[in-house]
Amino acid sequence: MGCDPQLLAGVKLFELLSDEDREALAAVVDCVRVEAGQTLFEAGHPGESLFVVRSGEIELFIRDNTGQKIVLMNAIESDLFGELALLDRGARTATAVALADTELLELDREDLLLLFQRHPDSAVSMLAAVTGMMRKADELLRSRVSRNVNVEVEEHLTPLQKIADWIAWFSGSMPFLMMNGIWFIVWIVINTFDVGVPRFDPYPFGLLTMIVSLEAIFLSCFVLVSQNRQAEKDRVRADVEYEINVKAELEVAHLHEKTDRMYEQMLARFVALEKEMRSVMRSGDVAETVADR
Repeated sequence: MGCDPQLLAGVKLFELLSDEDREALAAVVDCVRVEAGQTLFEAGHPGESLFVVRSGEIELFIRDNTGQKIVLMNAIESDLFGELALLDRGARTATAVALADTELLELDREDLLLLFQRHPDSAVSMLAAVTGMMRKADELLRSRVSRNVNVEVEEHLTPLQKIADWIAWFSGSMPFLMMNGIWFIVWIVINTFDVGVPRFDPYPFGLLTMIVSLEAIFLSCFVLVSQNRQAEKDRVRADVEYEINVKAELEVAHLHEKTDRMYEQMLARFVALEKEMRSVMRSGDVAETVADR
């Protein structure tokens, strides 16, 4: 079933065709009308044609492993879509739904070859459309991959937080403990025994007590800052683990759906095969009865 050649005149992909070529292509191109809200095709369905929007709007989207909807593009007038399944003869990679009453031009592989033969430059327009879809897919993949907790938290660190982390780490190390022990021993020896140095803080070592108290206060503050950061990192890690668990659960459910679909298809084929065998057996019985007579 062909379409009106005038419908091809306003489409960018066919605008460089001559009237004769446009009429030849219009004889094989189908015109499809889709109502608002109607699904044109779904992801996973076999695809044998591409579509060009004559008027209206088509939304192309996929769903990730968490079930969230990801809109790939909104195809408007002169945009083409569905070319991937046509080129590699694979299944549809996205779902297409009409956002408004839409008029589409449908081209199968033979129609596409005819177009390229009539006007090879039209292949560039298709390559540009495929490239645009790939760029959008790259951006979506870049923004939706599973997060690395350490990298994500590290990117938001301020200089004070980095210093607090280092101090908290160092205060819990053996070198810090040994350094404090040596410092206390030297301080007490100088201020208790006659070692040739004036006693600037005699017993009960009030200055040392004040310094140690201040050290404890500042260290506790730095440790609390570091602990708050660790709590934030744990929260992000919990979110990531939840996302991964949801993805795994949905993937298992998807596998169950595929298994159930395969079981239904096999059961239907077995029923059809059984009916066919019964029909053959009945035909054989009838032939034997006729031969006996």
